[in-house]
Amino acid sequence: MLARRFLWVVAGLVVLVMAGALAYRLLETRLMKLALVPSARFEAPAGPGALDYESKGSWIARPDIPGNPALWTPPGVPAGPRPRAEIFFIHPTSYLERAHWNAPVADAESQQRARLFVRSQASAFNGVGEVWAPKYRQATFGAFLTSREDARKALDFAYRDVLAAFDWFLAHAPKERPIILAGHSQGSLHLTRLLADRIAGRPVAKRVVAAYVVGWPVSVTADLPTLGLPGCEQADQAGCILSWQSFAEPADPKMVTDVYDSSPGLGGAPRRGSPMLCVNPLTGTRGAAAPASANGGTLVPNAALTEGTLQAPGVPARCDVRGFLLIGANPPALGPYVLHGNNYHVFDYALFWANVRADAARRLAAWQKPR
Repeated sequence: MLARRFLWVVAGLVVLVMAGALAYRLLETRLMKLALVPSARFEAPAGPGALDYESKGSWIARPDIPGNPALWTPPGVPAGPRPRAEIFFIHPTSYLERAHWNAPVADAESQQRARLFVRSQASAFNGVGEVWAPKYRQATFGAFLTSREDARKALDFAYRDVLAAFDWFLAHAPKERPIILAGHSQGSLHLTRLLADRIAGRPVAKRVVAAYVVGWPVSVTADLPTLGLPGCEQADQAGCILSWQSFAEPADPKMVTDVYDSSPGLGGAPRRGSPMLCVNPLTGTRGAAAPASANGGTLVPNAALTEGTLQAPGVPARCDVRGFLLIGANPPALGPYVLHGNNYHVFDYALFWANVRADAARRLAAWQKPR
């Protein structure tokens, strides 16, 4: 009798846990909004219209500043030879607070996270050139969880800093060298606008080796035509755009597709139902699948995300019909930062770190060939 009662208690607890988990899943987005979306109205941060990029303090990485996190490489990976290109990198969201719509540049916690992102992501490009990664008054994470006009204003304000940094970069980086553009997440959103505003139809487009618009959806029909560069079709193609968004299987990208399908593209055309640009970082081409043996190394971080080692072979990858990059059902354990729906967004670069490094070198070599 006691055993039977015990079983009923266990069964009841299981039901409660399952019900709680279901309720949390149903309320997850609402809870995230309550915790992360600022309640106050947007107000432009006090101070100048854009940061002073003449100052070294306005950069996370720049060739002439000490302690440059973009110079890091995993154990066993040598530093690159003399720089042959200039890399402009826009870091992802690192400000998670709801106290402000835009991150104060003096916020130590978000700046430390930004340095870690530059260290683990932008370092993939230090084998071919010098990395420039500006600080900017990024929109808070909660800006991506609401359709309020305040969120748009926060993103527009952040983009003004990015635009000013890029203009300073163009004026001061060696003009005889080619350029690689790269970003992740919010950084890639700003990069799409930068491509439309500063690259498309301008002479500088001829200097662009490639643009890595990673971790942000790019519509093939509603966005790509306005960006001034085509999507990369071949592994040795220069002057093109790469983009991917990583999911393990089974993938549930609903949080991405809901926003994507309800928003217009950069040119104003609807994105709904349109394919997303997906360039497989293992092959450098669109559409082709590749086994894990093609992965030269996944960057596996330590618990604090301050160091990492290359694990080879890494994950496989294939682009699905909608344009998401699927990495199979058995990805490596990368810590507690995998998002809902098997979304490996945080690790879009880390999963393919060695291949991104090789891809940049291959496309630079293609750019340097006589044309």
